[in-house]
Amino acid sequence: MRDEIAGFVGRVSRPGLVALDFGCGDRPYQGLVEAEGIRYLGADIDGTPDIAIGADGTLDAPDAEYDLLLSFQVLEHVRDLDTYFAEARRVLRPGGRLLLSTHGTWLYHPHPEDHRRWTREGLLAELTGHGFDVIECRPVVGPMAWTTIIRSTGVAHFLRAIPAVGRGLANLTTLAANGRARLEDAVTPAWITADNACVYVTLSRLAPVDGR
Repeated sequence: MRDEIAGFVGRVSRPGLVALDFGCGDRPYQGLVEAEGIRYLGADIDGTPDIAIGADGTLDAPDAEYDLLLSFQVLEHVRDLDTYFAEARRVLRPGGRLLLSTHGTWLYHPHPEDHRRWTREGLLAELTGHGFDVIECRPVVGPMAWTTIIRSTGVAHFLRAIPAVGRGLANLTTLAANGRARLEDAVTPAWITADNACVYVTLSRLAPVDGR
């Protein structure tokens, strides 16, 4: 996923670009974005973000302030998609870009809630229906690989409970499973992964209003 995000960031980068990470968490991609010369700001509901997200889901930010809106593994946790996308549209400048990733398939993982998963078709329809023109959608990790990763997650959780050696065994098991998943992903036909991915990374453009 990081490689796909890096590719998209490189495509949209230009001097003076300002990006807002809408649900930044611990900011895992800040360095990647800033390495392209983009000014990065993070927004979240707690912690010490640059921009606060209110209890109603709105951003403490002016209209049309940002060139790039980032949303990485956030959308599945959002209860009110209408507000989330409305705020994304509000703070983007005309023609601004939305770089978004979310799950096609994964385990339930509340933070603090976990509401949905998407098919590729459903995610693209969601973006279009909320005022964005999708430029590209990239699938990450096909079904053979993600089933292996999910099984290894369960095994690792079990092994970590074993005194003394559990953590080491869990690490070895995870390493082996990741190697197997890479091989499985390599042999999975692209057309299968396209509609059955663990994660989708999308780049969209803010759709013009009234033809402008």
